[in-house]
Amino acid sequence: METPYETDVVIIGAGPAGLFAVFECGMLKMKCHVIDSLEHTGGQCTALYPEKPIFDIPGFPVVDAGVLIEKLEEQAAPFAPHYHLNQQAVDVAKIDGGFRVTTSRGTHIRCKAIIIAAGAGAFGPNRPPLENLEDYEGRSVFYMVKQRQDFAHKTLVIAGGGDSAVDWAVSLSDVAKKIYFVHRRDKFRAAPETVDKLHNIAKTGKVEMVIPYQLHGLEGSNGHLTGVAVADLDGKTRTLAADVLLPFFGITPNLGPVADWGVAVDKHHIPVAQSTCETNIPGIFAIGDIAAYDRKLKLILTGFAEAAQAAHAIHPLVFPGQALHFVYSTTKGVP
Repeated sequence: METPYETDVVIIGAGPAGLFAVFECGMLKMKCHVIDSLEHTGGQCTALYPEKPIFDIPGFPVVDAGVLIEKLEEQAAPFAPHYHLNQQAVDVAKIDGGFRVTTSRGTHIRCKAIIIAAGAGAFGPNRPPLENLEDYEGRSVFYMVKQRQDFAHKTLVIAGGGDSAVDWAVSLSDVAKKIYFVHRRDKFRAAPETVDKLHNIAKTGKVEMVIPYQLHGLEGSNGHLTGVAVADLDGKTRTLAADVLLPFFGITPNLGPVADWGVAVDKHHIPVAQSTCETNIPGIFAIGDIAAYDRKLKLILTGFAEAAQAAHAIHPLVFPGQALHFVYSTTKGVP
């Protein structure tokens, strides 16, 4: 076994809550190692919607998700976190003085406490059941938008009825040649204000509402689409001439190995004590979307507050017997 790393806190998940936990732990003089299954930080903010604007981050009237991650990395940087990316935390073992975390790459990290900030856990897109779908994935079928300009002057088919589908239809209408919006019914699960924007854009002709229809097949060759077949509720089909298909049918959460560590899990979430964010296992905490308690608000700013709560609850585990004299960041500053 290779020589394990030694740190105070292991944070599993490099999304917004996990990155802010680095800062909160750092302010209390605790060092952190961060593990994430993706090859970059940011979690869903980076993987699914880096250019999606967020409006409810304090101090930012509007900020793109990708920019928010950049700022959180910058905020955490003075505390020199060690990132272990493109690998999963696959095993957690109780040892004297804390835990040993093992990753899928065989990395071992000894720590005093663990913060699970895994968002939806390991996740992947819900793929539509279309023949030969994999031939087009990554070329003309995409489950996320990294840069809007990738779709400039192209004809798009966007399918779905939730926030992602409606949000991206509104956003991409500025750059796309044309958008066909496919949904199986005229009711949406998206925010009503955004749905109203979509209908207003449709009146201009930039977006054509293809309702009630659902995806039926793909046409093209060598990974390049020429059309997307859709069918109505009676089975009648039509083909939409298009360059790109963007199916937004949500993601499938998978907690992966977490469920094997003895941590209590309820409906893909981890119940925690609201005041400390501690799980049923002393020394293991959960914050952000994966953490659950009564009346929990699933907001990024909630995850930020939980990061602070967990850090303060962890302090006595890292510095037993040492009084924590809490001071505000305005008087304490950062390194």
